[in-house]
Amino acid sequence: MKFSFMNKLASAFAAVMLLTASLVQPAAATDPNLVLDRIRDSGELRVPVMIGEEPGYIRDRDSGEWGGFYMEWANDIAELLGVKAVPVETTWGNLAADFQAKKIDIAFGLNPNPKRGLVVDYLSVPLFTDAWAIVAKPGFDKKNWADLNDPSVSLVVQKGGTMQVVAEALTPKANIVVVEDRPLGVLEMQAGRADAMVLAIFDAVQVAKQTGGEIILPAPMLLNPATIGYAREEGNEGYENWLTNWVNQQRALGLAQGKLHKSFEAHGIDLSILPPEFSF
Repeated sequence: MKFSFMNKLASAFAAVMLLTASLVQPAAATDPNLVLDRIRDSGELRVPVMIGEEPGYIRDRDSGEWGGFYMEWANDIAELLGVKAVPVETTWGNLAADFQAKKIDIAFGLNPNPKRGLVVDYLSVPLFTDAWAIVAKPGFDKKNWADLNDPSVSLVVQKGGTMQVVAEALTPKANIVVVEDRPLGVLEMQAGRADAMVLAIFDAVQVAKQTGGEIILPAPMLLNPATIGYAREEGNEGYENWLTNWVNQQRALGLAQGKLHKSFEAHGIDLSILPPEFSF
């Protein structure tokens, strides 16, 4: 009887140990190439494009096709992956929602943004280096962020973009005018309803040409890494690693810088107007 009881006790103990082992056994690792394989299997690399963001994004008025240096980079990546780059029209403020809804697979020229960073991953290496600037009306004499932080100063920013974060952080006392997109900001400048528009410096070059304004790099100069974003999801490690390798090659061989120069020159924009203290 005692022997039988001990057998039952041993069997029960063994069963408990097996159950415990099964509970603590680590889950199977996610395939790091899930996202990369999904994109290649779909035959498409979905890329956000935006109205009024020349020369990064340019829509041909006749054909409706999208170009610009961001789209050129998308086409380069798509060709390497053996897929087609497909444009998805959106705005900077909608990017996080677009990634969550799986409408897009990649976005270029992003600046690390804490709010968007809750759902979007960024490459740790920038594709190029930008800086925060303003395009100011002729004769505007405020050259640093402290002077811009004044109720008498009216600053235009794009809704949901990092330029809004910068303005609200550094110039909270200024009159900050939030617009949906860049063309509306240009209209504010052209109508004389704003003193300046906060922009990444490469965008400022384009807006200065449109408005006849002056590019100012407010002191202290704030460097702005322009990187690539992709959705935070399981299995994106291989995609991240592949994109990092691509960016490293673009920068090491001067391909990224060369594409920017070529694109601006093709649209009649002389990069020599950039402030001499800035280098990308």
